[in-house]
Formats: sequence, structure tokens, C-alpha cells
Amino acid sequence: MALHIVKLCVGVSSIEDLAAWQKEHFREQKAQGEKPRIFHATLQTPKRQAELIPGGSLYWVIKGVIQVRQALIGFEDGAKDDGTPCCHILLDKKLVPVRPVPRRAFQGWRYLTDDDAPGDLAPGSGDLSALPADMRRALLDLGLI
Repeated sequence: MALHIVKLCVGVSSIEDLAAWQKEHFREQKAQGEKPRIFHATLQTPKRQAELIPGGSLYWVIKGVIQVRQALIGFEDGAKDDGTPCCHILLDKKLVPVRPVPRRAFQGWRYLTDDDAPGDLAPGSGDLSALPADMRRALLDLGLI
């Protein structure tokens, strides 16, 4: 059974915003001659890495709702823009929409078990993945999903 991480996605209002931000960050890394990759920088290094890889994902909380996940592909030492040492949580490029689940704000990140992780939304199967982000949010606010 895989272990996952759940993290607030601060400053992003939708899955589409997250995708655009990551695509731009990837492009900037390439332009600067860096090895392009998708990662999240965190001050604390996860202690349970062996349980997170393989099979774990980072579940993003956007606007108070777990909405999307990205597969975890590794960890590396890094530095923030100000030079502060940090851990880079390396992520797969693919953003996978999940069944929306409300989540209260918290600081940092938390572990999430397979049993507590929301299921993926299958594209084109008549579920919510094809709906625009604002419509998914409105349905969640109304208690319909």
C-alpha cells in the first residue's frame, strides 16, 4: 500500500492555473540551461520516503478542496531562491484530477494513506473531470458532489 502527501497549493485558483504555472516554470528552467523538472520545494524532508516511492502521489489542495494529484518520482537536495537549503519533491508532469474532497487549511504537508486518498476522475466516463473548474467548485459548494 502506497503512502501519499497532501499539500496546500497556495496562490493557485484551479487545476488549469497549476498546470500553466508548472509549464512556465519548466520552460524557464530550460531557457536558463538547467535540467528541467517539476518539483515542490519544502524545508522539511519527508522521513517516510521508502513508503512514498514507488506508487505515492502529491495531492494538491486548491481553494480548500483536494482536486488533483501528481505522482511522486523522487527527492533531491535543493535550495530555495534565497539560498536556503530545502528538499525538492520531484513530481511527474501529468496532473490527474481526483474526486473533490474538502480539506481545511494546515501548515506544511501531511501524509495521506491509500484508504484516505480520493479516487481519480476518469476522463470521458461521464463524471466530473470534463467540467470546468468553477463548475466543479460550485457543485461541491452546493453539496452535490
